[in-house]
Amino acid sequence: MTIPLVVGVDGSEASLEAVDWAADEAVRHGVPLHLLHAAPRDHEVPDVIGHASERAVKGAPTVRLSSEVLNDDAASALVDKGRNAFALVLGSRGLGDLAGMLLGSVSLAVAARADCPVVVVRGAAEHRNTRFGSMVVGVEEGEGSGTAVQFALREAQVRRCRLVAVHAWSAQPGALTTPQAPSRYAREAHRRSPAQVLDDALHASEEQYHDARVSRRVVEGPPRQALLEAASEADLLVVGARRRQGHLGLQLGLTNHALLHHAPCPIAVVPRI
Repeated sequence: MTIPLVVGVDGSEASLEAVDWAADEAVRHGVPLHLLHAAPRDHEVPDVIGHASERAVKGAPTVRLSSEVLNDDAASALVDKGRNAFALVLGSRGLGDLAGMLLGSVSLAVAARADCPVVVVRGAAEHRNTRFGSMVVGVEEGEGSGTAVQFALREAQVRRCRLVAVHAWSAQPGALTTPQAPSRYAREAHRRSPAQVLDDALHASEEQYHDARVSRRVVEGPPRQALLEAASEADLLVVGARRRQGHLGLQLGLTNHALLHHAPCPIAVVPRI
């Protein structure tokens, strides 16, 4: 049995936008779409699943659809369902979130704890409807981006769109860079240039997804700024997340937190396997 793409619904407009995005994504990848509404019994919203199902079928008539209602904490239910899911898809804000919040508490909790990729559907309609024909993946130093790069290449190949791989770097502020005491990054760059870091991250997966069109972008500066700028003309932003040592969940880090709150397009957080 093909594992499903799971979308969390709570009756909010943001969750219905997530249903639209998820229905298209499920058809694109040929996987079933599973609608999940989870809430304590005293917080249930009438016919949430019915409205979400109508929305999914209207936008993607061929989608294979199933649904479920659970009397449980939404974040916990979604994380549990994500243990056997193609991905989890969520709206940027739910019904219970305070006005002015940039990202809902459930979406943030799920992004930090899930075992599968989590897509938070953000941005204006032009960013949610594949208008730009372009995706962005952030590539960091080390091995933390490997699964994210593979996810992004697969997505770009299925969408037949361009993938922009971005690696941002900078020397540590105030670091000594004399020959006697070079900065940590300067020592690392002596072995691998930023361009080589990007090439190495892409090399293995590019062979598997050879039809994907990839361009490389090396930026000197903060990763947050580089990725937000690149995502301004993208349909999807993909970032990786490491496992937390000795704890459950992921190490989202300051950059991923900022991107989850401010990305102008849907953002996928892909845990390192």
